This record gives sequence, C-alpha cells and structure tokens, in this order.
Amino acid sequence: MSLLLDSFWRALAYCLHKRVIVWSLLPLLAMALMAWLLGYFFWADAVLKVQSLLDGVGWLHSLWLWLQERGVGYASEVVASMFVVLGATPVLVVLVLLLVGLFMAPVLTQLVAEKRFAGLEKKHGGSTVASLLWSGGSTLIALLALFVTLPLWVFPPLMLVVAPLIWGWLTYRVMAFDALSEHASKDERRALFARHRMSLILMGVICGYLGAAPGVVWISGLLFLAAFWILVPIAIWIYALVFAFSALWFAHFCLAALEQMRAQTMPSATDPQVPFAPGADDAASVAR
Repeated sequence: MSLLLDSFWRALAYCLHKRVIVWSLLPLLAMALMAWLLGYFFWADAVLKVQSLLDGVGWLHSLWLWLQERGVGYASEVVASMFVVLGATPVLVVLVLLLVGLFMAPVLTQLVAEKRFAGLEKKHGGSTVASLLWSGGSTLIALLALFVTLPLWVFPPLMLVVAPLIWGWLTYRVMAFDALSEHASKDERRALFARHRMSLILMGVICGYLGAAPGVVWISGLLFLAAFWILVPIAIWIYALVFAFSALWFAHFCLAALEQMRAQTMPSATDPQVPFAPGADDAASVAR
C-alpha cells in the first residue's frame, strides 16, 4: 500500500512538470490543425451534402421557406454547419487522443526513468510490435467481456461495478506493459504482474473513474451549444491530463516495484559466499 500511495502522489506532482503540461496541450493543437486541414479540403462539400439531406425532409423544407420569407435565408446552411461540426468533432477527438496517447506514454515513462531510475538496467522485454499486439489482444478481451456482461447492465449497481472492473483490468494491462516494456525482461514482467495484480487493477479502476470526468464536460458541451467551443476543448485537455496522470502513476509504481524486486533477488554483499575447496572438509575433520 505504501508503494501505491507513494507512486500516486509522485504522479500528481509530475503533472506539474513543464514537459507533462506541454504534452497535455498537444491534443488541442493537433485537433486544431486537423480541423483546419479537413475544413480546408472538405468543409464546403460536407455542408452542401448535409444541407441537401435536410432540404429533403418535408417539414424542414417548409420551415426554410418560411424563414426565407422573413429575411432569414441562411438558416439551413447554419443548421447544416452545426451538424457537420457535431458529427466531425467526436471523430477528431478519438483520432487525436489515440495518436497522442501512442506517443505520450513512452515519453512520460522515459521522464520518470530519467528523474528517479537512471541506474535501473534496461532489459528490453517488450518491443513496439509486442506492445501493439498486447494492447490489441487485451482490448479484444475487454470488449468481449463487456459484451458478455451486457445483461447485467440493466441493474444500475452492477453496471457501476462490472464496467469499471473491466476497464480497470484493460488499463492496468496496457499501462503496466508500456511502463515495463523497456526496463523489465519478460520473466520480470510476469512476476510483477502476479505479485502486484490487485494493486494494478485498483489503479486501473481509479483511472477509469477519473476518465469519466471529461465525459461530463463533453456532454455539457453538447447540451449547451452556446458553450460548445469552450467546454469541448476543456474536455479534450482533461482527457489528455488524465491519460498523462495514469501513465505517470503506472510508470512510478512499476519501475519502483521492479527496482525493489531486483534488490531482493540480488545476493547480499554482507554475506559473501565462501568458495568450496576440495578436501577442506576432510582436513578439518582430521584436525579435530
């Protein structure tokens, strides 16, 4: 428990590091760039297609004509633009967070290693391909578990327990693997997973509940369209910050646990082994 709490507070402190803050702001910059590129090449065509779909609805067409008679001839274009923005924003957010998350976890793990574990030997027990396969396989298992447990979701108390447990398991599998991929060997990683499984799952569940907070802000942005352009970027930044905290927490915990395990398995310097000399036992018995 002491290792769990120590790594938790260290992760919170590291969130104030300038490198972490910069990485948490990168999703906003990446989303702005992607939105500009998509808007430059596809905005006009997308708005026209949505506008034509809206005009095909009988009562909406009558509404546009009624507004045009009163001098509001651009209402259909405004509504079509809003639908394009609302439809494209979730796709942009998912793509940006996936790209940033793919590069953020190794950078933050490297930051923790440089600051606290510079002398920890690197055994390179997991490659990039292995990490992708591990993450993909774990995600498929988690999705299958969610599908199997869907009947339980009709009971709200069970839904609040089952889903976080599944996502907690997935978070610990992916985050812990990434944290140990460079420093631990395969055997060391398996040993750490077995030794600290409950703590790692608890960390994953807590991170899963923290990840639900940006969703509240996101839904608020969709409900209150006037504040959409303010609340949605805030939600994206919180998503990135929660991801950064999760990666830092797992990095601190896993690398500290690896260091402790290696210290326990190393032979003690105060109890040196006496080399065996053939015939020594016989000589000692004769002397007695």
